Amino acid sequence: MARKPNKLKIVALGGLNEIGKNIYVFEYGHDIIVVDSGIAFPDEEMFGVDLVIPDISYLVKNKEKVRGIILTHGHEDHIGGLPFFLKEINVPVYGTGLTLGLAECKLKEHGLLSTSKLVRVSQGETIKLGSFSVEFIHSNHSIADAVMLAIYTPKGTVIHTGDFKIDPTPIAGPMIDLARLGEIGKKGVLALLSDSTNVERPGYTMSERSVGDTFDDILSSHKNQRIIVATFASNIHRVQQLINASVRYGRKVAVSGRSMENIVEVASLLGYMDIPEGTLIPISEIKKYPPNKVTICTTGSQGETMSALSRMAFSGHKNVEITPGDLIVISASPIPGNEKLIFKVIDELFKLGADVIYKSLDEVHVSGHACQEELKMILGITKPKYFMPIHGDYRHLKQHGILAEKMGVPSENIFTMDVGQVLEIDDNGARIGSSVPSGKVLVDGLGIGDVGNIVLRDRRHLAQDGLIVIVVTMSAKTREIVAGPDIISRGFVYVRESEDLMEEIKSVSREAIEKSRLDGVNDWTIIKTSVKNELASYLYNKTKRNPMLLPVIMEV
Repeated sequence: MARKPNKLKIVALGGLNEIGKNIYVFEYGHDIIVVDSGIAFPDEEMFGVDLVIPDISYLVKNKEKVRGIILTHGHEDHIGGLPFFLKEINVPVYGTGLTLGLAECKLKEHGLLSTSKLVRVSQGETIKLGSFSVEFIHSNHSIADAVMLAIYTPKGTVIHTGDFKIDPTPIAGPMIDLARLGEIGKKGVLALLSDSTNVERPGYTMSERSVGDTFDDILSSHKNQRIIVATFASNIHRVQQLINASVRYGRKVAVSGRSMENIVEVASLLGYMDIPEGTLIPISEIKKYPPNKVTICTTGSQGETMSALSRMAFSGHKNVEITPGDLIVISASPIPGNEKLIFKVIDELFKLGADVIYKSLDEVHVSGHACQEELKMILGITKPKYFMPIHGDYRHLKQHGILAEKMGVPSENIFTMDVGQVLEIDDNGARIGSSVPSGKVLVDGLGIGDVGNIVLRDRRHLAQDGLIVIVVTMSAKTREIVAGPDIISRGFVYVRESEDLMEEIKSVSREAIEKSRLDGVNDWTIIKTSVKNELASYLYNKTKRNPMLLPVIMEV
């Protein structure tokens, strides 16, 4: 019997119809390689949740096939899930210098560094993993050492762009290696998986170097003010430009925020940043210098509650007190969903008398993602047979598919996918096959996956309507009330001002229990349900609210 030919399978376990949580699986025969392992941050409906990681149960089930995990760059939405991944599947991790340096910090925090195998590769290098060969292609992004991947498979070459933009004047290193992409494109590209984040923006993304010019203008025109700049900790090129401008104008630089401190230290040790000796000072020593001779580089550009900038804005920072005359520069755009947080921080900074520059007032930020003309350029250079837009919400993926069709990719060869769906490619073409297990795993404290939809529903209920606990002691023999009911209320009404309502709740609960007893009901569960039903109806009619009701019966 002839052996059935193998298919190339491509599946995203995250990163489609969402921002973040990027992880992509390539499978052929008995070999699997994984690209990235990111996290997403919880939305406002995920009460108490710290992180969102992808469901990798499909990979755990097939762990003997997994040959390695390849990292495209060091942002949290691409490497943040690595510790959780390696706890389940301990395979070699491949990445460039800075990417692995940041991954090491993360693994050290989780106590996994000594048991993890990290393999450093250079841009331009090719590695072999089972049936696959993977070439690392130099790229531009808002973090150093980003790469695109050319994945050579028995069915053809797949290009995975990772996050990218085309920056002709990057801060460090050459521009993206379009020549190499062109060479691969001439030989034939089976499929292109391309970043869709900025597909709605026409034109080209501005060069990172333009922010350096803005920093220079700000420092030169605000020589009598202390300057505090909030940006993404991972954007070491931007931090480097801020340091360069500060040195030019005779300022010391202090770094605030744990992630900023870690990344500056790692980048300096690995040679990705050049900081003149004596420029950096501890944040605890800023008061030793005149305010106009200090620049503070801080985390918190997204208004995160516990970030350094938020603590400064709400007067909770141990070393930095915002004073009238300080100039605050927010060098980042709000991530969708974070707008309220960051504008709340900006409002507080203004209230403290500081001057604040943010994107709507000045060009102090440029994106790390390609706009329409750059996306079209990649499509034109690689000329893929099949196209799968990645990294974005559904509207981004859809718009990128429309762009690809304009660039000559047939509509039937464009696959706008969802997480878990499998793109199968063989000698007869490409199609969407069956799905694999996928979704969101919620991390809350030390718990991984123990918070699901039911728990979130209860937390939402508690947050919106509060809780009432009805405690009653009953006789096991006669089913008569021995003591109570006592009412405990949290988040429903202020008890001291609602004594009449509390008494009515007791009365309704007592009547429901008595009715059950008279009806001959002996099952505690049925009695509790009766109390809940009667009380829920009463409270809704009385208050138009639906608090969570927890009857507790103690048997004596």
